[in-house]
Amino acid sequence: QVQLVESGGGSVQAGGSLRLSCAASGYTYRSYCMGWFRQAPGKEREGVAGIGSDGSTSYANSVKGRFTISKDNAKNTLYLQMNSLKPEDTAMYSCAATNVCGSKFLSRPWSFAYWGQGTQVSVSS
Repeated sequence: QVQLVESGGGSVQAGGSLRLSCAASGYTYRSYCMGWFRQAPGKEREGVAGIGSDGSTSYANSVKGRFTISKDNAKNTLYLQMNSLKPEDTAMYSCAATNVCGSKFLSRPWSFAYWGQGTQVSVSS
């Protein structure tokens, strides 16, 4: 049974930091590309950061320089370090996994087979 379980969300003031974690189990973790997505009320889901099976990373322009995605293969855990948080970063954040990698895989959320339940991030001004 595939499971992705996020943790680390919460409420912070603008300028603060949070670190999200996503514990994965039930599939061949190393061979999948992973991504963090977010969705705010009334807005479309947005791909925030992605990491390939080779460790290559990609980011949405809105978070470049502030967010860092990483993974620990030994722990089957994906991370998202979020610094300099802004009120517009407020959203439900979810991790997801896909074995349909390749160029710009983060822009194809429909190709992600596995999703976590999400963790809420709220940033106040």
